[in-house]
Amino acid sequence: MPKLDPRNRKVKILATVGPASRDPEMLRRLFKAGVDAFRVNMSHGDQATHAATIAAIRELEKEFDHPIAILADLQGPKLRVGTFKDGKAVIRHSGHFTLDTNPEPGDETRVHLPHPELFGLLEKGQRLLINDGKIRLKVIKADKDAILCSAEVGGVISDRKGVNVPDAEIPIPALTDKDRKDLAFACQQGADWIALSFVQRPEDVAEARKLMTATDGMMPALCAKIEKPSAVRRLSEIVDLSDGIMVARGDLGVELDPEDVPPLQKRIVDMTRQAGKPVIVATQMLESMIESPAPTRAEVSDVANAVYDGADAVMLSAETAAGDWPEETVAIMDRIVAKVEGDESYATRMKTLETKADPTTADALGHACSTISETVSVGAIAVFTFSGSTARRVARERPSVPMLVLTPQRRVARRVALLWGAHAVVTRDIKTFEEMIGKGKRMALRHGFGQAGSKLIVLAGVPFGTPGSTNLLHVVSLSGDELKGR
Repeated sequence: MPKLDPRNRKVKILATVGPASRDPEMLRRLFKAGVDAFRVNMSHGDQATHAATIAAIRELEKEFDHPIAILADLQGPKLRVGTFKDGKAVIRHSGHFTLDTNPEPGDETRVHLPHPELFGLLEKGQRLLINDGKIRLKVIKADKDAILCSAEVGGVISDRKGVNVPDAEIPIPALTDKDRKDLAFACQQGADWIALSFVQRPEDVAEARKLMTATDGMMPALCAKIEKPSAVRRLSEIVDLSDGIMVARGDLGVELDPEDVPPLQKRIVDMTRQAGKPVIVATQMLESMIESPAPTRAEVSDVANAVYDGADAVMLSAETAAGDWPEETVAIMDRIVAKVEGDESYATRMKTLETKADPTTADALGHACSTISETVSVGAIAVFTFSGSTARRVARERPSVPMLVLTPQRRVARRVALLWGAHAVVTRDIKTFEEMIGKGKRMALRHGFGQAGSKLIVLAGVPFGTPGSTNLLHVVSLSGDELKGR
């Protein structure tokens, strides 16, 4: 069994799988280049293809004996226009254009909008953005059959282009029939995370959670994608109901003014960190590398800024799913993240956020681990956890040393692969304090998180195997003889 060198990074890399990367050998190369988790995009491909991809990732996990997270990203209720007589038409700048209930192919004056929930909902002055905002319409009048608009920005419009409605909360469920089928499939396949697209309200998150089912005794974690202004307005509630958050800057950048996105990204990252949950920054991070072997300076700065903001993970989309340079893209992102984490100011920035932890024993001990690691020279923090909750509390504090997460639950080990600073190892159940200390020492030495003479912080809960019982912190010294044990 090949050994994977310990990741020196604390921020994780999430890579999307697609035609350019689903071959098992390419998946292997991406993993070795630095990928910590793979995204399976349910918007493209069929379930048979996704099942083969998931199986290949699980084989990779066995080969390296290293937990890998799989995130299944649901398509969500994307709004689209109908078709045109010639496949496309030109909307005249400052001219009038109508979206209506007539299913006939459209032309330069009108097109079918197969979403009856929008008719009568929109009001004068509200905006409709088509094809990622390339065409911008403003509503003049809306009734039950037609929405008459003026074209603030005209241009070519073609069949089934996407429609964004930034000024209204649309009364449609977050899960389409396709999403429900894909959600059931992802749960059955043992996906570790489910990403919920186009969340508008907390109820969308609650609905998805009700439909999720457990595999191997555990349900997937639920990640809400923030890409709608309506979600931003109720961000705190959505964070509370979710297990993690994705800053999905694609549609968010369409529906908001572009200058609003950077400060909002920082706000979302801060709020999610304060809740002790992982946050992913996604979309167009190294977009030019879809075709080019090198990124632009602006893209490098974008990735670096997401790391400086405090993100748990950064995501690659088309760069690895359909690009010409998937392996090179991962390698460059790995280098950017490592460079930022090596900057002296990075650790200082991570400490500027008040985490506002709930006043529990577990929160206090998580904070204490970080403080001790800065006061006493330690190699790592060994966190024994049954549910992953203790690891999240420690990660929230952004300690200066790596976190070795020891758990008997393989599903938990995979889930924390998206958690800042976490290096997960699946271990046997422990029964006694002495067994815990011995296990922590051996695993730290075996996985390169300490050497003879260094110290190790051990965090756990008694009784062992009880979720939410974190109540024990111990600092131990490594002698090097521990590897003689089992």
